[in-house]
Amino acid sequence: MKKVSLKDIAQKVGVSTATVSYVLSNKKCRVGESTKQKIREIAKELNYQPNQIAKSLKSGKTFTFGLIVADISNPFFANIARVIEDEAAKHDYTVIFGSSDESAQKSWKLIQFLQNRQVDGFIIVPTENSEEQIEYLQKQNIPFVLLDRYFPQFTTNNVVINNYEAAFMMVSKLVQKPKSNVGMIAYKNSLIHMKERIRGFEEATKKHHRFIEKISFAAIDQEIGNAIENMLENNVEALFFATNTLAIAGLKVLQQKQIKIPNQLKMASFDESEAFDFFYSPISFIEQPIKNLGETAISLLMSEINSTQTGKTTKVLPAKCIERASSK
Repeated sequence: MKKVSLKDIAQKVGVSTATVSYVLSNKKCRVGESTKQKIREIAKELNYQPNQIAKSLKSGKTFTFGLIVADISNPFFANIARVIEDEAAKHDYTVIFGSSDESAQKSWKLIQFLQNRQVDGFIIVPTENSEEQIEYLQKQNIPFVLLDRYFPQFTTNNVVINNYEAAFMMVSKLVQKPKSNVGMIAYKNSLIHMKERIRGFEEATKKHHRFIEKISFAAIDQEIGNAIENMLENNVEALFFATNTLAIAGLKVLQQKQIKIPNQLKMASFDESEAFDFFYSPISFIEQPIKNLGETAISLLMSEINSTQTGKTTKVLPAKCIERASSK
């Protein structure tokens, strides 16, 4: 079957091939809106597919970029990947996904693989100990945006939420009784988003007896039981989980121990999960602006790829506390 060309569309519309090229490339040209609309309709009718190789050779771009997240199976990252994919398509870009599993080694392998695929840029959720990778991208002048976390010592494009303020607000709502025993379960890492969530918890519990348990991302199932046990031994009355993954793992243990929520223990999570809706006591959580995060990351990356950006910026977006039965 013969591949549809720009010439085929031009002949059917009655315009030049150059005009069709300008319209389908969204370039400025002296063509009326009705003609532009007709060109697009005919292109769709004929199922026109642009020659990506020729387009790349002409522009010097591959119209692909890499997205590296911590764990694509986590609903937060899966949903944000969906938004990024949809937003990228609006710019005729295709996204290649990868999960680092919070491993700097795996993150570096993904960067190398995607660079070999000649992607035009990256959106990266950086792992702990991946600072050298960020330096490498900067030295290579490869466009990139850091998402969800960043490294304060580097001047980079970052899209994050107000982790400190969000954690402070949620924990303040979670703990009402004076001098309460309050606990937090977080990840054992030095990344800024986790530090800020812990700082928010600590600020909100200054007048309470607080307990913090930190566990490894790679050993959640093995370590969550001991963390919960320590909280219960300290008669914790309210428990804050630093991520939805930790909250789900914690809920399993609490169910096994037949701890009643919120009668025996109030709880809340940073970020949401569909499982929270089906629990007999719907879980309170901090809602992140996923759509805004994805759109902002794409906007910054496209500006850098197209060299329309004059400097680096950190976009801090607000999160919202959703109070439900588990914290009341």
